[in-house]
Amino acid sequence: MKYFPIFPNIENQPIAVMGSGDAAVAKLRLLLQTEGQITLYDDAPAPEIATWADAGLLTISRPPMSAEQARHACLIHAAAKDDSRDAGTLFNWVDNLKNSDFIIPAIVDRDPVIVAIGTEGAAPVVARAIKRVIEGRLPQALGKLAKIGQAFRPQADALPFGRARRDFWSAFYFGSDPTAYDASGPEGAQAALNELLQVFTQHSPKQGHVDFGGAGPGDPTLLTHKARLLLDEADVVLYDRLVDPRILELARREALVIEVGKTGFGPSMAQNEINQLIIDHVGRGVQVVRLKSGDPSVFGRLDEELEAIAAHDISHSIVPGITAASAAASLGRSLTQRGRNSGVRLITGHDMAGFADQDWRSMAAPDTVVAIYMGKKAARFIQGRLMMHGADAETPITVVENVSRADQRTISTQLKHLPLAVRNLDDPTVLLYGVIPHMKSCKKYQEQNFE
Repeated sequence: MKYFPIFPNIENQPIAVMGSGDAAVAKLRLLLQTEGQITLYDDAPAPEIATWADAGLLTISRPPMSAEQARHACLIHAAAKDDSRDAGTLFNWVDNLKNSDFIIPAIVDRDPVIVAIGTEGAAPVVARAIKRVIEGRLPQALGKLAKIGQAFRPQADALPFGRARRDFWSAFYFGSDPTAYDASGPEGAQAALNELLQVFTQHSPKQGHVDFGGAGPGDPTLLTHKARLLLDEADVVLYDRLVDPRILELARREALVIEVGKTGFGPSMAQNEINQLIIDHVGRGVQVVRLKSGDPSVFGRLDEELEAIAAHDISHSIVPGITAASAAASLGRSLTQRGRNSGVRLITGHDMAGFADQDWRSMAAPDTVVAIYMGKKAARFIQGRLMMHGADAETPITVVENVSRADQRTISTQLKHLPLAVRNLDDPTVLLYGVIPHMKSCKKYQEQNFE
């Protein structure tokens, strides 16, 4: 970010505006909604500005502004050429981004709820479009409800800090209280608040809960809507190493975010430690999200964690995610095709002990598609087993590294060349046995024959 969004306190602070054209009038309409002390510096103010001055909403002064006045001002808005920029005060020059210290965002005003939308001056039309969407979704009474809620905070402090209070305020703003305000005004909202607090104080606090959520293969736009909502509600997020950092940014700022990383054939947190972390945090009565890459039920050791929490009678839910084999649809070829194969097998090359027990003969059949996760280290073993059970050495294999990510790489090869195709790959990879990619659909497509 080149521009850091902040909300400075300008109550009773001096704000200077230079010039008196249409740009100044537009800027003043916005500034008059604030509680700042506005002074316009211009020789011939527009009639509309003179009317505001007569009403006591602002002061008109003859230019130029003195150096002392410029230093004293909290903000300076220049709608005409001005030399006050060097005064050390934050300075905005209308339509001159290069010479401005700050920019004015598009604003949705439900005072004291203010939404500011900025594009760093790159796309004002986009900011205005977003503003229209948000304005349509926020009730007009939201600001009044916020002021009522602010006055009620001392009473709400009787609730335990954390989740209990958060649930209370969520119920107030997004439950029945907006309707109560519409029906009976401030008195109705106040009565609804009292009733709501009574409900929350009379009932025992919510028990802890864990959601096992799928973060998808990497691309944040492939995160499901439900998983996105869970991240917004979570008190604690326990995430796998492969979860994209941009997805973690969707968690609440106050949430405790802990990596419980697992690296194939490398250092990782022991599974029993992860289990205990879940149990400990849920035991504190908080909302935990156990965030796994891909889909939690596909090679995510979900059963082990479910068994651990079952012993403690912990409430849970499972939120599926998009698994890597499904995300490989960017190859431009479906994983199933009528007349070719009616199913897909998902296997892992990581568990060597269980891996040796696969039905290799059926997988080696020419009409089979197999998605092999974590198969780089076991590539030679996979190749040998398939060919030993009758697989054609010419069978196509598509190797996809970093599925769905910006640095995705796709390699088309054959079973006979599989160990060579994966030897220089370092990042997460899925092997698609029996799938030929569509070259034009692939990111960083590469065909390797190794002849």
